[in-house]
Amino acid sequence: MTVLSVNLNKIAVLRNSRGEHEPDIGRACDCVLGAGAGGITVHPRPDQRHVRPDDVRALAQRIGRRVEFNIEGNAFAPTRGSYPGLLALVEEVRPQQVTLVPDGDAQITSDHGFDLRGDGARLQPLIAQLKSLGARVSLFVDAGCAHVEQAAEIGADRVELYTGPYAKAHAAGASAQELARCVETAERARAAGLGVNAGHDLSQANLADLVRAVPFLAEVSIGHALIGEALYDGLDTTVRNYLRILQPHRVQ
Repeated sequence: MTVLSVNLNKIAVLRNSRGEHEPDIGRACDCVLGAGAGGITVHPRPDQRHVRPDDVRALAQRIGRRVEFNIEGNAFAPTRGSYPGLLALVEEVRPQQVTLVPDGDAQITSDHGFDLRGDGARLQPLIAQLKSLGARVSLFVDAGCAHVEQAAEIGADRVELYTGPYAKAHAAGASAQELARCVETAERARAAGLGVNAGHDLSQANLADLVRAVPFLAEVSIGHALIGEALYDGLDTTVRNYLRILQPHRVQ
């Protein structure tokens, strides 16, 4: 079955808005895993707008090796304050997967993938370093990425399809073109020997269509919509709803 990795960033956003300790990100992690999620995702940023380095450390201890711990981030971002940099954090907590994303402080959220032709030379040594620390490495790419095969050439294990445009088109009732771009890119990545993940703005409304079209998805990383839906239905129920959507779709 395609693994559901739940992104806990929004729990940290709510906590940080009060500057205190609630909601508790550790308790949210326990709830998500108790409901059956196969992974936890966090995206610590240098500006520490949501998940902080201490959260990453605490979650790594809490999760252990029970499920996959996936850390997203920009390995080119410099250290700042108590943020030690992505490589240093990975070396410290040893997650099972690192997803490299070309984001910056000016972005509210990740909104594009790597230009693999332009960024490949810089990424290759970083990928090698991360893999030497025992992490699987995934690169965030756009659906329709012209050079997705290059991810394999520079040492990545997987790519994560940026599904924001697909989700937006789906909400407008006209997703066929964006879905086709996801399928085409995923198939090319798979042919190059890469695993395929997907993430960004996926929800209960649009997930089933994506996994039917790309049944070999290894993992979906979902945070914003899942936490929003959980406000109405509860975190445990919402995670189980997602798992029911994914249940018929097994990685081939």
